[in-house]
Formats: sequence, C-alpha cells, structure tokens
Amino acid sequence: MVSSLRNYGVITSGYWAFTLTDGAIRMLVVLYFHQLGYSPFEVAMLFLFYEFFGIVTNLVGGWLGARIGLNLTLHIGMGLQVIALTMLTVPEAWLSVTYVMFAQAISGIAKDLNKMSAKAGVKTLVPQESHSRLFKWVVMLTGSKNALKGVGFFLGALLLEQVGFRGALLMLAGSLLLVLIVTILLLPSGLGKGKNKPKFTQIFSNTATINWLAAARFFLFGARDIWFVVGLPVYLVSVLGWSLSEVGGFLALWVIVYGIIQSCAPIILRGDHPSETTAKLWAFALLFIPAAIALELQQGIEPNRVIIIGLILFGAVFAINSAVHSYLIVAWSEHDNVSMNVGFYYMANSAGRLTGTVLSGWIYQTQGLIGCLWWSTGFVLIAALLSLKLKPIRQANAELGH
Repeated sequence: MVSSLRNYGVITSGYWAFTLTDGAIRMLVVLYFHQLGYSPFEVAMLFLFYEFFGIVTNLVGGWLGARIGLNLTLHIGMGLQVIALTMLTVPEAWLSVTYVMFAQAISGIAKDLNKMSAKAGVKTLVPQESHSRLFKWVVMLTGSKNALKGVGFFLGALLLEQVGFRGALLMLAGSLLLVLIVTILLLPSGLGKGKNKPKFTQIFSNTATINWLAAARFFLFGARDIWFVVGLPVYLVSVLGWSLSEVGGFLALWVIVYGIIQSCAPIILRGDHPSETTAKLWAFALLFIPAAIALELQQGIEPNRVIIIGLILFGAVFAINSAVHSYLIVAWSEHDNVSMNVGFYYMANSAGRLTGTVLSGWIYQTQGLIGCLWWSTGFVLIAALLSLKLKPIRQANAELGH
C-alpha cells in the first residue's frame, strides 16, 4: 500500500507538471496568434494536428504501454512536450501556420501519451475489487489535472504579458525538463506492462460496452470544445471587450473550479462508486444548459452575466459527466488490458476534441457564439442517447471476461 501511494504520488506529480505546460501553451497560442491577426478559423486550424495526432497516439499508445511499460510512455510524453515548447521559440518569421501545426502535433502526441499513461497507471496500483478507492484515485487525478490546466491557462496569459511568447515557452520547457528527470529517477520500471505482448491488431475494442462509452465520450467532449476552444475566448475579447489577462484569468478560474468539482465527485454522488445509470442521468442533465445560454443570448439578456453563470453551471455538470466516464473506462478494464482500453477510449475523446475544435472556429466565424451553443446542445443530446446503451458494470465485466 505504501509503495502504491508513493507511485501514485509520482505519477500524479508528473501529470500535474505536464498539465501546467499543456494549458499554458494552448492559451499562449490562441492569444498570441489572435494578436497577430489570425482569424478564428485559422487559430482553430493551428490545433488541427494537435487533436488529430492525439487520436493516433491514444490508439497506438495503449498498445505501446502494454508492451514497454507505462513509465516509459509517460517519460516519452514529457520529453516530446519539451521539444514542442522549444520548437515555438524560433523567430516570428518562421512561425508559419504549417510550422506551428507541426509543433502542435508533437504536443498532441505528448499530451495523450502522458494522459493515457497516468490514468492507466492508476489501475495497476489498486487491488481489483477496490472500486471505491479506484473511483477516488481516478477522479482525484483527473480533477486535479483539470484544475491545474486552468492554472496553466492563467499562467500562459500572464507570461505572455510579462515575458513575451518566447520567454514563456523557454520557462515552461526548462521546468518540465526538470520534472522529467525527477520522475525517471523515482518511478519503477515495467509499470503496466502486459504479461502477454498484445498484437497490434488488438488496439480496437471488440466489446460493445466500451464502444458505446467511447462514442458517448466523443460527442461529450465535442460538445464542450465546439464553443469553448476558439469561440468563447475570441467572443470575450472581440465582442465583450475583455483584456487578454481577464480572458486568461476567467477561463483559468473556470477550469480550476471544474477540476475541483471533478475531484469532489465521490462526495457529490454520495455513493460507493458510479454506475451506467449515473452516466445516463448526468448526460441528460447537461443537455439543457448550452440551450439555455443560447436562448438567453438570443433574447438580448446582458451577455456578461449569461456567459459567467452559464459557464459555471455547464462546467459543474460537465465535470461530473467526465468523472463518471473516466471511472467507468478504468473500472471496466482488466489489469493486463487497461492501457489498451484506456487508449482506445481516449482516442474517441481526442476525436471529439478535434471535431469540436475545428467546428468551434468555423461555426463562430459563420454563426457566432449562439450557433456554437446550439451545435453544442445537439452534441450533448447525441451523447445522452448513446449513454442509454451502457450496461451494468457486472455485465460489462462479463463481456470482458472478468
């Protein structure tokens, strides 16, 4: 138990450090290239490879983690992020759309290697029947990560104003490199390595329950990013007249609160651990929030108040949805197969983010923030309907051969 707690602490600390840089680099790129005169759709395109290669990485990364160990995939992810950060420190004349997209592709690979390794690694540290402890450890890791991603948003905006684009990137790269060295020294080798080497053809799940959960995850995260990634920050700056630091601070605070709520999911749900019924109920609860925000903006209600209150409600309910999903995919996976299933599941997550990111720029440019919110509502509806296909955990485990 002591060694499990120690390893959990090392994994979580490394994940925290990585997350700070991931949130910061996203805000740096959005705000810096908006300042350079890029359109919302062009800004969205900068993240196209980031999300696309996240899909590929999750699919292949789970297989790779099962073969070489999750500690190695965690360290590879950190090393790639250091490279991605330093790549963007070149002179401004070199920062073409293609070049930035390539750097973001490396960052996307790094992010999903890191996330898959950390979340799958938790499963290997918890006894098979300890569902309550697994739920608490998973949501604590996920919630704290999201809270720190919010800090990263604020850090990115602050560093952009204080030390400039290149200075901020160098500071982030140096800090993460130090953390990488420490985790290499502390984390045991072979973590999460499968007893049997899985074949590459096994990267796709053949379990219906996992597939339905992955499909729901696709539309859930697509619903968030359709209005959150590009549309919202550009709307706050260009329509409501917020400053860069105000936008960075507000979005940072939102993600921090979102992460705290996620960490508190075991208390909010008041149960031993969530079930497929929990996922269904909270998906339908989320459905009404983006629709209500869109209707109020259409009716001309004061937009600052609508956005602030609406984002708080959306973030709170979305946080519970995400926490429940994150637990279910880990709980429904065998110890030897956890990286494979988690990788497949987060492949769907990345695909949803990619779709949402691209649509965010295009819809905002053609239909405004209200259009983004109505599309978000449609995506949540699909996620909720797909959740109806989820089965009880014992039945899901039977399908997986538990």
